[in-house]
Amino acid sequence: MVSVIIPVLNEGATIRKVIRIIKQSSLPTEIIVVDDNSTDNTIDEAQKEAVRIVTSSRRGKGLSMREGLLAAKYDVVVYLDGDIITYPPDVVDLLANPILNDEADFVKSTFKRQAGRVTQLVAKPLLSILFPELSDLEQPLSGMIAARKSFLEKVSFEKDYGVDVGLLIDVHRMNARIKEVNIGKVQNAMQSLESLGKMSKQVTRTILNKADAQSLQTLGHIDLINRQMESAVLESITRMEKMVLLEMNHLVLQAHFGETAADTLGLETEYKSIQKLYPNPPERLAAIAALFAGTSLPTLLEIADDIELMPGIKDLIAELKKRGYTVGLLTEQFSCVANHLKNTLGFDMVLCNRLVLDEGIATGELEYAPYFLEEDDVPASYQKSQVFSYIKDRYQLDPQNIVYITASATDRACLNAAGIGLLLENHDIESLLDMLPGVNESKSYLSMARSVKPASLVLPAVVLGAVGLMAWMGLKSLKKKTLQQVDPDAAPCMN
Repeated sequence: MVSVIIPVLNEGATIRKVIRIIKQSSLPTEIIVVDDNSTDNTIDEAQKEAVRIVTSSRRGKGLSMREGLLAAKYDVVVYLDGDIITYPPDVVDLLANPILNDEADFVKSTFKRQAGRVTQLVAKPLLSILFPELSDLEQPLSGMIAARKSFLEKVSFEKDYGVDVGLLIDVHRMNARIKEVNIGKVQNAMQSLESLGKMSKQVTRTILNKADAQSLQTLGHIDLINRQMESAVLESITRMEKMVLLEMNHLVLQAHFGETAADTLGLETEYKSIQKLYPNPPERLAAIAALFAGTSLPTLLEIADDIELMPGIKDLIAELKKRGYTVGLLTEQFSCVANHLKNTLGFDMVLCNRLVLDEGIATGELEYAPYFLEEDDVPASYQKSQVFSYIKDRYQLDPQNIVYITASATDRACLNAAGIGLLLENHDIESLLDMLPGVNESKSYLSMARSVKPASLVLPAVVLGAVGLMAWMGLKSLKKKTLQQVDPDAAPCMN
């Protein structure tokens, strides 16, 4: 069996064709698409081919490759690029067979293509000086490779474009048997000069660092826009007029992620103890993060994927976006899972705390999101409902133009802070779709915590089509269901 890993970033136009080529292999395979937080339809297209999706914890090709390796179930691993549709039908066989037949420890592809400028002008000259044993390789920067998982687990993965040459140097130093295999003609889009400039710096830095030759050229610490790109989606939303925020647990997912993960990992007792010992959200969340220390990103995402989605949730998100809403996912646990759901379900943005990962493994540390803190870097000021003030300050979107939907009756503070706060009864998303114009409107919702303020009327009229009608029905139900139904002593805004 062979695990085929495809790191991708905005390759919706080609990913299905690549997957279909891989499926022509004579070898039994599992296909893993590791998405580097694409902003196009890459995930939607990959899902049509019924392959496993892993959302990378941060942007960077090397990190995606590492996290794909953690997800792989088989010992022979093949990496392929997701933007090349000229692979031969037996590309997996060509790369994997030398490993399966014990002819090589590491297989690197060669191919015919337009001249690779970074390869010819940067990689080859540096390798010829610092690693002359590798100077004869035709394509030292090729990302189409194969090796045993157990072998790759012993080497480090650079987090950027230096990953391919870095792996080559590392396996060479391990005295690996390196073999090149011709996979025919490869054709992909030519990169911009700006992209080539970034790639050349990353490749140069990697080769020099591997050779302990940093003094040859002062490159400094190059942290190429990883942090900037992490928030690219948020930054791109410059003008929002109306928003719907959906709570993740028991509304998007049918269960609570933290509870399910603890149960799956055999940590149910410890998780319940944390709930009792730490009544304050910041301390409780930090303890839960520590509980998951040592767990890999693919394991966490696999647990999330095994939790059933609420029926109709994807249609709801699509309908709200069609009506002009920015649709956000809100949760206190955890960014890696929330970003994965964003990719697979089509949310515009996520608002969540960050579980710190090191090379795809949870460290046990938690980074509180600034939008949950009333005071910067002061965990004691933690308050989930603070996110509404953050949105107002950051995006000039008044909370009165935000609809918050949750399935938790303890979310009182968030329900109060939103222009319209809605508690979804019976966890039934499909009834929400029934509320849309022209559909049966017999099911009802409860607008929580207070009646809708007159200021809420600033919401555009289009809200009536998607969620405004729910608020109206909720007001009717308030005559029968009062605030006494909510436990007044319940802690606010807890998942």
